[in-house]
Amino acid sequence: MSNTKTVMSQAANTQGLPLDITDVFSTYLYTGTGAALTINNGIDLDGEGGLVWIKNRDRAIDHGLYDTERGENRNLRSEQTAAENYNTAIGQTFNSDGFGFNNNYTDSNYSGEDFASWTFRKAPKFFDVVTYTGDGTSSRSISHNLGCEVGSILVKRTDSAANWMVFHRSLDTSQFLNLNTASAVSTSSVGFGTNGNTTTTFSVGAFLNGSGQTYVAYLFAHNDGDGEFGPSGDQDIIKCGSYTGTGSTNGPEIDLGFEPQWVMVKRADAGSEHWAIIDNMRQMISLESNNALMLKPNNSEAEEAVGFANPLPTGFKVNRNEGVTNASGGTYIYMAIRRGPLAPPESATEVFAIDTKNSTGDNKTPLYRSGFPIDLALLLDTDGGSDFPQVHPRLTSTKYLRTNNTAVEQSGAAFTHDFMNGFRTDTSFNVDTTRVCHMWKRAPGFFDVVAYTGTGSLTPIGHNLGVEPELAFFKRRNDVQDWWAIQYPEDLSLRLNTSAAGTTADAPTYGAVTATTMVPYLNTNGLNYVAYLFATLAGVSKVGSYTGNGSSQTIDCGFTSGARFVLIKRTSSSGQWYVWDTERGIIAGNDPSLTLNLTNAQNSSYDDLDPHNSGFIVNDTGGAVINTTNETYIFYAIA
Repeated sequence: MSNTKTVMSQAANTQGLPLDITDVFSTYLYTGTGAALTINNGIDLDGEGGLVWIKNRDRAIDHGLYDTERGENRNLRSEQTAAENYNTAIGQTFNSDGFGFNNNYTDSNYSGEDFASWTFRKAPKFFDVVTYTGDGTSSRSISHNLGCEVGSILVKRTDSAANWMVFHRSLDTSQFLNLNTASAVSTSSVGFGTNGNTTTTFSVGAFLNGSGQTYVAYLFAHNDGDGEFGPSGDQDIIKCGSYTGTGSTNGPEIDLGFEPQWVMVKRADAGSEHWAIIDNMRQMISLESNNALMLKPNNSEAEEAVGFANPLPTGFKVNRNEGVTNASGGTYIYMAIRRGPLAPPESATEVFAIDTKNSTGDNKTPLYRSGFPIDLALLLDTDGGSDFPQVHPRLTSTKYLRTNNTAVEQSGAAFTHDFMNGFRTDTSFNVDTTRVCHMWKRAPGFFDVVAYTGTGSLTPIGHNLGVEPELAFFKRRNDVQDWWAIQYPEDLSLRLNTSAAGTTADAPTYGAVTATTMVPYLNTNGLNYVAYLFATLAGVSKVGSYTGNGSSQTIDCGFTSGARFVLIKRTSSSGQWYVWDTERGIIAGNDPSLTLNLTNAQNSSYDDLDPHNSGFIVNDTGGAVINTTNETYIFYAIA
């Protein structure tokens, strides 16, 4: 259930600035059309070069690997020994912002079937593609452009059948794995040569250097504090390492120094265990044991819900006790790629969208459309009802919470984030403008989501907001408890599910925050929680407070075209959590308001809010009571 051919907001870097992860890597889900299809993922393959790896998600179809060095319409299959397949009927292209297909090809564009694609752009300290012709020597050094330590290499002979051979920095230089098999590591100098790898060369032995034979090598970097990505050009984005299995669902925790969006794992020491890949677009979720969707590079099978790891703000945690990823005492190698973006958004339209329910004739198109992959959906019903409001984070997949009560999270199969441009699928609904969905994308300086398990201690946990949060919401997921809202740095605490006034009386030793860590307000040992972190980002979002004047006043958020979303709560005494948005109307007349702590229908009887280019205007109309003299209020607004 995936689709989208919308243009993503991540443009290729053309100004010589440090690269972002969004410039060099993309996981993109799409549905085949059987005809002309363009995938705009923001990666410049035409100018910079790279690799596109594609897998049919619905059925047993071969993996397809296409790279710019070998040229268009030439694919290799990671689960096979076969030579490359050259077929102009594929109709494949490398573009300046992605790739495309023109025909109904089974492993890349079969009509109506779902595909996952992973695009790796050539870039120093991330990835390179090298083609070469063997010279028959027993050990040979070949140039590459990584400019750093080689993390892993996948090599395939292209002119004839041969195994894929895989080097990984965690193995001995004489050891290798086969990408197309489940076999354990082999030892031989005929694979990767005795010369070793450097920052500019890699070594191949006789098996990978037959005279006159042609080869392709895919080289992946390993960053270890020497990455050159992000706004300051100092961030790591790829790690190649190893871990030892525990044989427990409480498996090892791998510290990467960043949250991953893509992880590949293989048992190396023994057994006959599959390679395994998961990514955050296909339910790589937190604190769950088996819901992530896994694909196997050495196997053509459709994806299956036996994922093996939970993403953490600084790495991942292995969560299954199966041999594929966590046999007791087993040695496993991994490659992990960082979640992005690394830079704050320049416009609110890159990271926030509002939509009402659209009609859909199948489960390939989201009911609520954003134009970008989302990480949180706030779903409201203007007619009210006990089922709303709902919050749906990508990190918990189809599980959601209601902001108006203390209940544990619930689950609904239709509440899926398996789209590149929106949220939720359901074939039984038609257009319904009473349902409105607010959609956020995680981004530095703007918004973050953290799912964590309580420790019962004051140990900080990581987050990726990149600045100190100014407003945060915490909720226990698997037990009944109030929602807690914290305004920083005042440590003002409120309850999202009630109208109660704020207080600092129980302001915690819990609650301390920095730009990268927080000591959670809720942290009972062994229980699962979710936290939503918000901050002010110039021209994009504003968290603030004001004192009522009893008439009308402008709240300057630093915007230029007004606020599309406004949340206001009175803190000095009781008051509801009110929400306004431009989809329902922020106008010079009456403005429909909804409440996050109630199940009421929207109230359209008062002129509570007026538009203003710098932000919004609050009035004292007796409706939402958001400008009473000498009362204090907090607000959160998005441009």
